[in-house]
Amino acid sequence: MQVKMSGRTVSPVLVVALMLLTAGTVAAQQVTYNFMPGVNFSTFHTYKWVEIPGGVHPNQIVEQEIKQAVNNVLAGKGFTMVASDAKADLNVGYQCFIQQQRQWNAWGMGGGLRWGGMGSATSSTIDNGTLAVDFYNPSSQELLWRGSAAQTLDPSGNQPKDMNKLNKAVAKLLKNFPPNQQKKSGW
Repeated sequence: MQVKMSGRTVSPVLVVALMLLTAGTVAAQQVTYNFMPGVNFSTFHTYKWVEIPGGVHPNQIVEQEIKQAVNNVLAGKGFTMVASDAKADLNVGYQCFIQQQRQWNAWGMGGGLRWGGMGSATSSTIDNGTLAVDFYNPSSQELLWRGSAAQTLDPSGNQPKDMNKLNKAVAKLLKNFPPNQQKKSGW
């Protein structure tokens, strides 16, 4: 069977293969954030890490990578991290949400007018993870700001590539922290 596209005959296997290949590139990191209205974020200068009860956390290596990425962005914004037993203006915590997703890899080539094309498609299961970072008032334990970045934690087996992806996602995630009080939140 052949498919005519723009006056040319194309193998359906090639069409399916191209559709599958482009479908994988559509998924991108989606970042959302929200904050408590009326909070004067300019009064906050220090923070410390806290554990969010019941939150999902990856292994110790990924936990350190997440904290390092957040620390780097916050330091660049003028925030100072203090020791866990010191008084801080903000408590910072994170949690991860992991889901499995099917990934399709396909290739193919058309065979022209007389011959059919040949191709192959394989599937694999990958873990896609969302990272959520929360900022709390230490006195009231009130959530002041929350941001999340989808498709941030999906280990590829290439640690430098994974760390680069995490750093980009955290920079994008914390781009709107502290929030500009003139703008509405990203929800």
